Amino acid sequence: MVDAVTLEVMRNALQSIAEEMGVTLIRTALSPNIKDRKDCSTAIYTQDGRLAAQAEHIPLHLGLMQSVVKEVLKAYPVEELSQGDALIINDPFISGSHLPDICIFMPVFYKGEITAIMANLAHHVDVGGKTPGSTPTNAASIFEEGLRIPPVKIMKQGVLDLEIMKLLSHNVRTEFEFNGDIRAQIAANSVGAKRLVELMGKYGRKKVLDYMEEIIKYSERSLRESIKTLEKGTWEFTDYLEGDGISQDIISIKAAVTVGNDSIKVDFTGTDQQARGPVNSTRAVTLACVYFAVKAVLNPEIPSNEGVSLPLEVITPPGTLVNPVFPSPVSNANINTAQRIADVILGCFAQFLPDKVPAASAGTMGLFTIGGIDPRTNEFYSYVETYGGGQGANIRGDGMDGVHTNMTNTLNPPSEVIEISYPLQVMSYSLRPDTEGPGKFRGGMGLCRAVKVIGHSARVTLSSERGNIQPWGMQGGMPGQNSRNIFVDEKGNEKVKPTKITTEVEQGTIIYYHTPGGGGYGSPLEREPQKTAGDVRAELVSLERALEIYGVVINPLTFEVEKEQTRSLREIMSENKS
Repeated sequence: MVDAVTLEVMRNALQSIAEEMGVTLIRTALSPNIKDRKDCSTAIYTQDGRLAAQAEHIPLHLGLMQSVVKEVLKAYPVEELSQGDALIINDPFISGSHLPDICIFMPVFYKGEITAIMANLAHHVDVGGKTPGSTPTNAASIFEEGLRIPPVKIMKQGVLDLEIMKLLSHNVRTEFEFNGDIRAQIAANSVGAKRLVELMGKYGRKKVLDYMEEIIKYSERSLRESIKTLEKGTWEFTDYLEGDGISQDIISIKAAVTVGNDSIKVDFTGTDQQARGPVNSTRAVTLACVYFAVKAVLNPEIPSNEGVSLPLEVITPPGTLVNPVFPSPVSNANINTAQRIADVILGCFAQFLPDKVPAASAGTMGLFTIGGIDPRTNEFYSYVETYGGGQGANIRGDGMDGVHTNMTNTLNPPSEVIEISYPLQVMSYSLRPDTEGPGKFRGGMGLCRAVKVIGHSARVTLSSERGNIQPWGMQGGMPGQNSRNIFVDEKGNEKVKPTKITTEVEQGTIIYYHTPGGGGYGSPLEREPQKTAGDVRAELVSLERALEIYGVVINPLTFEVEKEQTRSLREIMSENKS
């Protein structure tokens, strides 16, 4: 018999174990991408590969990892695993992500019996390929993106396979960081295994496993109950990618969401065929986006596990952008396509649940990679970072400024860390004024990081979106502003670059990377004038924008609202609008 109190105790215990795994991985990793940006995720799975608990890390990673574990167990059935084994994989057509995301799994044994699987995924700063960072925007096949690792045992009965480690690290540019990060991943799983064994020692193996099953069933029941309250029907939405990195042709992503009695079908039929460039999204990535969007809209408090996926049917026609065939390049799908898939699903929900769906956020993870030979050490380096943008506003309030949204949840390292770790100088790092989508509740501001290449030539990759198509507003809210990439050479010559580019730059070049703002919610003429005055005081909104779009007259000396003039102006603007 299931006890509700014990169920909650077990849920929190498993969650705590997953969180401790994450802390271990972050604190023991060597690359700034993991130890500072926290570009990693950790989770606990049942012995047959179903997600039971996860840390609050990156939605994209954790949504697709349940697909990875099941696929790995096809190559290595649990009967062939021993205590102390660890498996490694990064092949997107098996693991579902992109090559820099390396997954490591470890079976957990209790009194000689396998009981669970510990897993983590970490984004490595380099896994070979044609460019530093292994995410070239112009790759035409996966073979140009880096080293593919099939499921193999990296550790056997507690002994690390140094020959495999040597083979892998010999094919990446940043060997030292690679070795350290792999060992950190193994350490994280080891900590998780130890804690789960301790939990079973306290409650017994059977009880822990029974409650793992009940936690999954609870999430499934909860989501089905949420679905039962929805209006029944089918809603469609289409959004677009601005090229694939090789061509700038617009690519469409179409979804139809059909709500049944206690289930939802998401059908991507009508989405464009797979692209030549690396924006193709494997089915596992597409599934992760669906799981995120449905859970976020319907019941974000549901524990994240296998149960969330059970009420959902997802159709991804083979050979399309959302389910490409081998050897399609896929490295930039995580960065941009995943965000657009989430936008499309949210766009469907917005048509019948406008109170629960925000306006469009920045719509890109904003990849910025610089690599070359560090003149200080004469060794290869790879700086990898993704940048947040504006969050879309919703019925409850403004979107956040300069933050990662939807499928990502990483941090930005301090400028000092970048300058210590790499031959780079951070010239500026700030929010972008006037980039919000105006509304009763405004969207968040985009941000700008300007980085100068010091003492060497380097290879730069920028991968962004929303350079032409603005993040949409809702309920009368206006769209957020576009992204923009600018290179300035040593002579001061300025060039605007495409949203996706991999290119060489000379020493002294400054790269200005501007991310999009978020869409607004509701008419900007309904925004409280004092809020607009506060934005003007904070230098987020200009006086001109406050006047022309929000209809707010502000004293430039005191930043106080001129109430009578504002009232009159808004009346005129409302009449003209109608």
